[in-house]
Amino acid sequence: MTDLPHARQNAVIRRLPLIAIAIVAALGAFFLRDQLSFDALRDNRAALLEFRDANYVLTVAGFMLAYAAIVAFSLPGATVATLTGGFLFATFPGVLYNVAAATAGAIAIFLAARWGLGERLAQRMEAGEGMVKRIKEGIDDNQWSMLFLIRLVPAVPFFVANLVPALVGVPLRRYAITTFLGIIPGALVFTSVGAGLGEVFEQGGTPDLGIIFEPRILLPILGLCLLAALPILLKAVRGRKGL
Repeated sequence: MTDLPHARQNAVIRRLPLIAIAIVAALGAFFLRDQLSFDALRDNRAALLEFRDANYVLTVAGFMLAYAAIVAFSLPGATVATLTGGFLFATFPGVLYNVAAATAGAIAIFLAARWGLGERLAQRMEAGEGMVKRIKEGIDDNQWSMLFLIRLVPAVPFFVANLVPALVGVPLRRYAITTFLGIIPGALVFTSVGAGLGEVFEQGGTPDLGIIFEPRILLPILGLCLLAALPILLKAVRGRKGL
């Protein structure tokens, strides 16, 4: 009985990072909607380019830190940040800065979720029986494929793809590798759009973010999705043959 308050205190402490993320995310959604927007990028483009030309290394570091924070705290503006990476640093090395920063932010929220909830939930799933046990085993058997799929499929929200692996006991190294590689196709598309923003700004237009759904872009991404899902499909076919 004497250990119960201490255990509860430890549980609260472990959840503090997640609580902090939730609070910052809520505040950010309310206060930063206008600051992290395409309009803000358009209005400050000259100052950003001037600062980049005078302080390139500092601009890269500041940009990547800001992008990682946007992802880690699930703040609005991740797409605008990706466009900004292309606008400031061109398609390459802009895509490299975008992917590295997004991966770092994703790792931060992954660790916060796993530290606060994931380990206990994963242990419960491991010790579970029946359907719960089978779900956990299914995830374990296809982790690489599933992790690549949730990154490649445009319909899966980035926030969801960051949290779910932490809650089912995915190893950090596997999560980091699949996140970095899995977000490259989408990041490359939006970074290239950002690289062409100079002309868009001059014409007074807005970027066409629907480009990712054009056949010439979407079909290769769907092809990668199918490739990632192939091991799962093969296992399912073999399992049926085994029946």
